[in-house]
Amino acid sequence: MEQAQTLLLNEEACGQLGEHQRAEFVYEWLRFLKKLLPTTDRADVKHKQKRLVEQLQAVLTGSPGPPTRRLLAQCLALVYRYGDSLSAPLALDRCSDIIRSKDDSPSALPTRLAAITCVGALYEQLGRLLISSFRESVGTLLKAVKSAESQGRYEIMLSMERILRGLGVSAVPCHRDIYKTARACLTDRSMAVRCATAKCLLELQREAVFLWSSELESMATLCFRAFEGSSYDVRVAVSKLLGTLMASALEPKQPVAPRPGGRRMCLEEVMELLSVGFLRGGVGFLRASGDMLKGCSSVSRDIRVGITQACVVFVSALGGAWLELNFPSLLALLLELASHARATQTPADGACTRRCVSFVLRTTLGTLLGEKAQVAAAKEICRAISPQKKASEACAAEANPEVYLNQHVLVCALLELGSLIQGLGSTATPLVQDSSIGLLDSVISVLFHPSASARLAAAWCLRCVAVAMPAQAAVLLDRCAERLTALKSCPEAVAGYSAAVAALLGALQHCPLGIPHSRGKMVLELSEDLLRSATQSSRISMQRAQGGWLLLAALNTLGPAVVGDLLGRQLLLLRCAFPPSVRELEAELRRGDCFTWQVTLDGRAGALSALKSLLSFCGELLTDEVWARLQTPLSCAVALLNHLPTVVKSYGNQVKNAATLYRLRVYEILVLLPPETYTEGLGSLLRQLVCELTGENPSCCGLLLLPPLCHPTDLTLTLTGGTTHDTDQRYIEQQLQSGSLGIGTLEYDPFSIFQSSQEVPAPVPASTALTHATIQLFGVIFPQLAPPHRAQTLEQLGEALRQLKGARQQTAHILVTSALCCALKALGSARAGLGGEEVCKPARSLLWGALESPNGLLRCVAAEGSARLVQAVNDPAFTASMTMASVDKLKAARDAVSRAGHALCLAALQRYSGGISSSQQLATSVGVLFPLAQDTSSPELQTWSVHALSVLMDLSGPLYRTHVEPSLSLVLRLLLSSPHTHTHTEMHLSLALCLHQLITAVGPDLQEESDGVCSLRSVCLMACEVLQDSQECLLQAQAISCLQQLHLFAPKHLNLAQLVPSLCESLLDYSVLVNMCSSYLWLRRAVVACLRQLAQREALEVCEHAVTLVKELPRRDNTQLDVTIKEVGLEGALFCLLDREWDPRLCQDIRETLGHMLGSAATGKLAHWLKLCKDVLLASADSTAVTGQETQLEDDGDRDDDASVFQARAESGGPFSNLRWATRVFAVECVCRVVVLCESADPAHFDMALAQERRLQESTDFLVLHLADLIRMAFVAATDHSQQLRLAGLQTLLLIIRKFASVPEPEFPGHGILEQYQANVGAALRPAFTADAPPDVTAKACQVCSAWISSGVVSELKDVRRVHELLVSSLQRVQGGREVPSLLYNEGTAAMETLAVLKAWAEVYIVAVQTAGRSDATEAEADTDEGSEGGGGGGAGEPAADANLLRFVQTDLPTLSRLWLAALQDHALLTLPSQYGQQLPPSGGTFYTAETLEQARPHYCSSWAPILHASALWLNSTGFLLADDGPANLSRPVTPTSMGQSASLSNVKSPEDINTERLHLILGISVEFLCSPHSQDQMENITSCLQALQALLEVPWPRAKVGNDQALSVELLTVLHRLMVTRESEEVQLAVLQLVRQVVCAAQEHVREKRHSAEVDDGAAEKETLPEFGEGRDTGGLVPGHSLVFGALELCLCVLLRKLPQLSPRLAGGSPLLGRGPPGVTAGLATPLDASDCGLVAAALAILSELPSICSPEGSVCVLPTVLYLLVGVLCELVRGVGGPAGGPLVSGALQALRSVLSTPLSRVEKSRDAWSHLLRCALQTLLDCGDTGKEALADEVTLLTALTIFLLWATPEVTSAEPLQTRLIQRFKADLQVKDPMVQSRSFELLTSVFQSPAGASGSFMQALGAAVVGYLRGVENRRPQTQEELQAVQEGARALEALAEAAEEMHRPQLVSVLLPVLISFLLDENALASAAGPSRSLHAWALQELMRLGPQHPSVLRGLMASAPSLKARLEAAIKGSQERVSSKSNPQAPSKSSPSIQLKTNFL
Repeated sequence: MEQAQTLLLNEEACGQLGEHQRAEFVYEWLRFLKKLLPTTDRADVKHKQKRLVEQLQAVLTGSPGPPTRRLLAQCLALVYRYGDSLSAPLALDRCSDIIRSKDDSPSALPTRLAAITCVGALYEQLGRLLISSFRESVGTLLKAVKSAESQGRYEIMLSMERILRGLGVSAVPCHRDIYKTARACLTDRSMAVRCATAKCLLELQREAVFLWSSELESMATLCFRAFEGSSYDVRVAVSKLLGTLMASALEPKQPVAPRPGGRRMCLEEVMELLSVGFLRGGVGFLRASGDMLKGCSSVSRDIRVGITQACVVFVSALGGAWLELNFPSLLALLLELASHARATQTPADGACTRRCVSFVLRTTLGTLLGEKAQVAAAKEICRAISPQKKASEACAAEANPEVYLNQHVLVCALLELGSLIQGLGSTATPLVQDSSIGLLDSVISVLFHPSASARLAAAWCLRCVAVAMPAQAAVLLDRCAERLTALKSCPEAVAGYSAAVAALLGALQHCPLGIPHSRGKMVLELSEDLLRSATQSSRISMQRAQGGWLLLAALNTLGPAVVGDLLGRQLLLLRCAFPPSVRELEAELRRGDCFTWQVTLDGRAGALSALKSLLSFCGELLTDEVWARLQTPLSCAVALLNHLPTVVKSYGNQVKNAATLYRLRVYEILVLLPPETYTEGLGSLLRQLVCELTGENPSCCGLLLLPPLCHPTDLTLTLTGGTTHDTDQRYIEQQLQSGSLGIGTLEYDPFSIFQSSQEVPAPVPASTALTHATIQLFGVIFPQLAPPHRAQTLEQLGEALRQLKGARQQTAHILVTSALCCALKALGSARAGLGGEEVCKPARSLLWGALESPNGLLRCVAAEGSARLVQAVNDPAFTASMTMASVDKLKAARDAVSRAGHALCLAALQRYSGGISSSQQLATSVGVLFPLAQDTSSPELQTWSVHALSVLMDLSGPLYRTHVEPSLSLVLRLLLSSPHTHTHTEMHLSLALCLHQLITAVGPDLQEESDGVCSLRSVCLMACEVLQDSQECLLQAQAISCLQQLHLFAPKHLNLAQLVPSLCESLLDYSVLVNMCSSYLWLRRAVVACLRQLAQREALEVCEHAVTLVKELPRRDNTQLDVTIKEVGLEGALFCLLDREWDPRLCQDIRETLGHMLGSAATGKLAHWLKLCKDVLLASADSTAVTGQETQLEDDGDRDDDASVFQARAESGGPFSNLRWATRVFAVECVCRVVVLCESADPAHFDMALAQERRLQESTDFLVLHLADLIRMAFVAATDHSQQLRLAGLQTLLLIIRKFASVPEPEFPGHGILEQYQANVGAALRPAFTADAPPDVTAKACQVCSAWISSGVVSELKDVRRVHELLVSSLQRVQGGREVPSLLYNEGTAAMETLAVLKAWAEVYIVAVQTAGRSDATEAEADTDEGSEGGGGGGAGEPAADANLLRFVQTDLPTLSRLWLAALQDHALLTLPSQYGQQLPPSGGTFYTAETLEQARPHYCSSWAPILHASALWLNSTGFLLADDGPANLSRPVTPTSMGQSASLSNVKSPEDINTERLHLILGISVEFLCSPHSQDQMENITSCLQALQALLEVPWPRAKVGNDQALSVELLTVLHRLMVTRESEEVQLAVLQLVRQVVCAAQEHVREKRHSAEVDDGAAEKETLPEFGEGRDTGGLVPGHSLVFGALELCLCVLLRKLPQLSPRLAGGSPLLGRGPPGVTAGLATPLDASDCGLVAAALAILSELPSICSPEGSVCVLPTVLYLLVGVLCELVRGVGGPAGGPLVSGALQALRSVLSTPLSRVEKSRDAWSHLLRCALQTLLDCGDTGKEALADEVTLLTALTIFLLWATPEVTSAEPLQTRLIQRFKADLQVKDPMVQSRSFELLTSVFQSPAGASGSFMQALGAAVVGYLRGVENRRPQTQEELQAVQEGARALEALAEAAEEMHRPQLVSVLLPVLISFLLDENALASAAGPSRSLHAWALQELMRLGPQHPSVLRGLMASAPSLKARLEAAIKGSQERVSSKSNPQAPSKSSPSIQLKTNFL
């Protein structure tokens, strides 16, 4: 294929190829040429133009296929456009000659078609350059139409369209001729020709004014005729033409010459034209008059559906502004059409007309109008309803039949009104509340209408109101129930109001807030009343019975929570509806009349509907006991089926409809029930079903019945061109599938009004529904039969089919095949087995008979049934026999239909058996299907053979890889050679599906670069392009799907620069449907799905290519999406598309696409995305922001700067206008995602100073710079009418507060950046606290309030007070508990709001307490600083908000504390396991009711943690001291709880009991949660629990309780241990250790208290006989699981080993305390700990050090080895350097822990002294061994020496005085004194000083051994003076150590030591000359030594005098030093002296 990519065709390479390869080669050359010509130099094109034209003309005469000829025509036109255009007429003449040729051979037809295509392409590209030839060319084409076949006529019409487009106004002379020819073609028998003609006329009307002026009526009639018998594509094209003509006639786009006496048409005249077609069709006057005389309608549904679509196009073309202005007139005309007698002659016609009118209203109002205009339209509809209601009342009073015409008007108006309100959502609240409109009154008044359809439409409208505004649900329900009770003697009122109540109950499925629980009981009482009174009056008995059962069925939609309490009464009603036994049923048959049986059957059908509803919505309530109670009614219901024929025969057709409905209800309920419940009547029931399937009058529509049974891939191919499910017009197109049965409407089944769908239900007639139910029930019953019975049933069905003939046989065949397929599906899915050959043979016979049916859908069902048959039998031999039988059938059969069916069956047999696993079987099947796929004699056989190949590809997987190349070649060959797509759409679709499967079969191998794969890839791309160039949108969608699959496997080989523009061109429709996209839903789905996949990886490239497309391609009609892409890119266009789309799947794909684009480009194009979201959000017609502005300005009149934010609300929304609330909610969600993305991108996004600095240096944008826009968007959203948008806005505001609360304002230090937006936040929150605010909005606002107050942003009290007042108002609302007089919502919402308020207060209180604690600490530090500085002045002023936040909360703290504790008690009850459910209070808790328990549970789960923490803090602040703060002292009433606060005096609890309950409540909740926290999302709750427990244990009373209850302490430690193991959060682990220490301290206090009490009670003299307290007692044993010490040890060991695994011999491979391996290995392996790890280890050591103190002496001996092992091990690791730079706190903690252990009193108790001493000596020995590292230097010698010093200071003498420990200690000190590091020396001397001062050091050994070393070091200082501060400090510490030695010596030896000390100090002195030149440290040593001598001399005068006398040199040095010092002092007193005696050079000398 590379040889084809040249400007000129490589004829040599092309000639060497075969016929098929040559076609592919030529097509590839043309593809490349089309892309190359626009980029090639014009001179080069002109140079080669002649040869190029010759080659193209050779291709033209070579019989090219349809794709090739389209590409050929484009290339030929481009050659003349970019080359020499003067020779283009010659090409036209050549083409004209070919067109005029008389050659009728088959080979000449492709050439003629190609010539026609070339003519159109030349004129389209060259336009007026060919003006001289166009008359001749047009004449040639128009003349050729007369003799052309369908393909020729199709191509001629397309060429005419291109000619008109290219010439524009220049083609006016030929307009009339073209019009005359097009008139005939518009009604052509070929649907493709009709489509092409419609497109041609659509182009013609741009310049041909007469089409929409003088010829408008003629054109309208012509279009009506074109609709008759049309396909979907024809209806779309012709309706587009007709609608555009009507729009042009009403509002011409160009001036029109006035006709004599004429005028411009008005709306009434245009609509009159459409109405005539709608009522009379496209026939002449005589035919219409004749039909009228005959009393029949000649208007087909095709025509009416087409006219309806044309009406939509007409309004859409005029635009939303026109519609808004002229809607009243349009509405009147449409409703007049709906009420016309000719449009509603039969019920089916009436339903069709209503659908058409509703579609026009729904499509235009729903897509063209914004929310404000929709509200105005709803008002107009309300005004239209009132006169209709009055007219109907007048007609009903006069018994006028026109009342039934009026019903259609009301139905259309009410359904559209409901749709409008449901779409508007809560935005429609002002509309409903507007008393001048009286919307609800108007709708409710229709509930009295005599027509059932009008009543049901009004009920549905009320349901829509309840869905849109949940607050109205309870109000409307009460109103309707009240009227139903008052008017239950009126039949219409009973029917209407019962339907309204049922509809409102159904609406609650979409209202999460629900209604009060008591309304369920009210509805049941209404139902009981109606059913009881049904027999009182025969006039209304039927309406009452139906209404009662309807209410009961609707009641079940409320779910088990409501129905559970009412189930008994409901079962009683159900049982009363049937006889008490089957015998009584037989007795019934002998009595009663026609009316009685009619009422009875209707009532029992209603009872079965109620039971069906119970099964569907409350199945979990149906226990075995319930089934037992229902057994008798079910048996009677089934038994009555056998007697129905007798009843119908006795009473005639009057009861026939009731009998049909009854059978339907029985079948529906039996489908839902387990077959075991009706096994007794199985035989008779089966006979009944067989009769239904093969009876005389089965109601069947294959298009409704068969598709659900087909496989989805087969269905796609079968319904090509007729599918309505995936189109925008499906609402009206569906009625074309229903045949003569008519489309479904509500009156066919009133029980559908409470179903969950949000679209208007369209139940089919009872007869049709009965057929569906029969098939489903057969599928349930057949698997329950024994094999012989199955065989008998199948043979009976086969025999019945053979006896039927004609249409009845076809209908029965469809039903029997469907039923059998349903049964086999159930058998196959259950793997239950079918039976022997006696069952398989008749089943296969039935299915294969259907395989030969001409009905394609039936063949698909039969093939699916065959696959299910194989699955059910589950025998490889049977599968092989079926396969071979299919192969034999394919070989033997001659008719195309049967071969097509067996081809599909052959491929589908393995569909449910694990696929094809045998390559031989695959080869056999492929070998059979390949020849069939190439058989061009039968397109249908060819289509299904190709489809069968695609099914084989799907089932065989990798096995098909060997067949990929020939299959792909076949697909491309057929695509290039098959006839046109409009005539062979199914064929091309099967090829597209096959191509998709081939790409999947190759899979990731497509990425390879081998020649074979490159060839495969190029063929795939070529095939995709062929499909993409098709005129059929369904094929374009499949092509996009194939390209999407290619992108999945080989993304780098797909050119996005070509793909993305092609996708956008498909997405944007530049036709007359302005403001709308492509009219084909499946194409839009494919485009958006592909864009979604591309945006996942190449979002930026996709956006860039889309913008490039719109900028480069000029358009004649700029659509809004075109403008949108130019302004805001593809993402803006997607927002517009999202706003218009209704399809859920497409909308989800658009959201995901935007999400991927946002994730890829949000941080890089931050300003663009934020502006885009802001424009979308502000693109609404109205907002409550104006109200917020006015309120804010009234409240804060002095805040001009803040007010300006609100005044800026009215600016334009940019390119968007009137977007729906759902789109704006998504925009707000996008803003939140932008904030989250920025959080993980760059810290400058949340740092104003850094962002401003970097903004100056680089062109980068940061989020913090757009904070004002973020606040504004959140404010606008939070103050909107839409409830969903308010929630999204509040969530955005919450996110902004959390992310920006800590960001400072650079311009105002000490202030936060959010502080300037206080007014905005307050104004955004205030509407959420109004009385009519929904509970979920208030709950979210409370969350925002707590976040705002807790953030610390606000610095002034008055600013905090604004938001605080909102919380106070919310607290006042919830204090009444459940005793609220008028609830609009479910009681669970009250719990939600209450808990949200309490949670918000709890969060504020927590922050207030924490802030107050920090403030107190800061003030204490400030007081200390002021005291040390001698006082200072402090500015007086208003205190900061942070410091006084606690004051705000304390006012309401008594109330809050009670409510918090009550909420905690409720939560504790709700978390009980299900087996303890009986312990729950029968009336519910404080904030929930027993009925709403399940609804309230999630709200408690999300709120309890902060409340728990706040309650603990409050108890901490009160110290568990109860004050007299009962309810009488509170300013507001409080809901009492059972937490000791009951007002009853008969059950008063003591303060001790109350405190104990509170303590156990908090402990219980915390421990229960900490035992099994569910996920990482619960981390905040874990932290809250730990902090709450810490707060409790800070108070003495609960600490004493915990310490006294060892079992509780052990359990708590066990939970904390598990938490430590399962959570890696450092914060959590540290909190756990702190809590463990508190528990240990509590146990310490308890043990200490018991010991003290025992000593006081028994006297000090008897201490030896005191009992042992503490763990271990007398034995010293610690029991795991019961020992607090053991649990603490486990937890500490867990921490230490996780951070220091080398402590474990098992993990380290040896003792952790001794050297392991060669020197230096340990230090090298030890990884330094970070600061957090050091903190955890230090906390664990602190706990360890406390453990011995809570043991008895024997117990302490038991635990001490472990404690010392771990403690000393950590010290050894610290000595080796594991602490690292951050190890300071750990070293201090470890040394403190060692001191705590050594100072424990138990070490001196007589019973344990010896054991302690031994263990401590061992520990000391280990430390000393750790220091003996040979030649290796220790990393931290100071730590080791400090630990040894602690032993000397705090251990008992027998520990350190034992040998050889004492000697080694002395050696250790000596070694450290000789270290060269002055810091080590300094610390060693310091420690030695403390040793000399201790009893152990004063024993003499240390003094004797270390004194000489100290003196020697100090005497050497004279020769090496200190040069650094460290050396100076070491010398000073050495002198202090020597002084301490002298002080510690005995009195007799002290003078001798002083006589040694003084000379040392004197040796530090320098003479004057040396002092002047000495270094700074030496001079400091001189001054310090002189000071010390002056201090010590007077203390030891005799020693000093003796020394001076014996050593004159020392005396002279000392005197000189003293004299020099005095001179310096005197010189300082004289200020002039220094300047004279100290020259400037002295400073330099001293400095150096």
